[in-house]
Amino acid sequence: MAAIKKLVDALSRPGPHRVLRGDLAFAGQPGVVYTPEDGLGLPGIAFGHDWVTSAAGYAGTLEHLASWGIVAAAPDTERGIAPSVLNLAFDLGTTLDIITGVRLGPGRISVHPGKLAVAGHGFGASAAVFTAAGLGSRLRGVAALYPATTRPAAEEPAASLNLPGLVIGAPDDAANVRFNALELARAWPGAVLRTVSKSEATGLPENRRFSKFAGLGGSDRGTQRAVRPLLTGFLLYVLTGDKEYRQFADPEVRLPHTDAVDPDHAPVPPEEKLVALLRR
Repeated sequence: MAAIKKLVDALSRPGPHRVLRGDLAFAGQPGVVYTPEDGLGLPGIAFGHDWVTSAAGYAGTLEHLASWGIVAAAPDTERGIAPSVLNLAFDLGTTLDIITGVRLGPGRISVHPGKLAVAGHGFGASAAVFTAAGLGSRLRGVAALYPATTRPAAEEPAASLNLPGLVIGAPDDAANVRFNALELARAWPGAVLRTVSKSEATGLPENRRFSKFAGLGGSDRGTQRAVRPLLTGFLLYVLTGDKEYRQFADPEVRLPHTDAVDPDHAPVPPEEKLVALLRR
């Protein structure tokens, strides 16, 4: 436990790389990209945003990944009240094509086409699952952070995935009508489910100052600090094969700042989640 705690503590801090920020619009795709200052054949991810949230809301998380040597890009599309999860999934795939197809930054940065993953938060987490189902063997892993229920549902494509997966949920996920980490993890063969202690499913984006008034939940620094090392360690293992980070993808290993998951705990039916919501 001491060794994994040391790794989590290290990954909680920025990595050794200076970070550059770029705009995906140069390739015709609205969005942002964060990269290490230089490096060829780097691992890369496309990151999907939550409902009515901009890609810029994840700047700290994307920058954190880039500081650890991972090119992290996020499309800034499907931000309306009624977005399409399938359209965002398509844009995540397009984003991967862009970062692997061109030299980034001043020309000293490239992404290896065999070291790719998709990730996302909330609505974007479900979109990432659809992207993975479509791209299949092109990817090495998927991370769904506090995945949200969508139409169509992500559980069906998740059941077809033959990829390492990380699903992160909040302690109250089982009773939350909007989020479905437990259901998604149950449907996804081989996915690792982590319940992050005292975290808020809506707290991952930064600078959500007014979203609580709209019922979206606000930014939560504790959630951001807890999630970033878990995501970074998982991606470093699945994308680079660095065995130092193997435990981040091991369902038998309980990581610091996570709660034990009861494997026999049954998901709460949607109608019961709705009743719980109305009683608040």
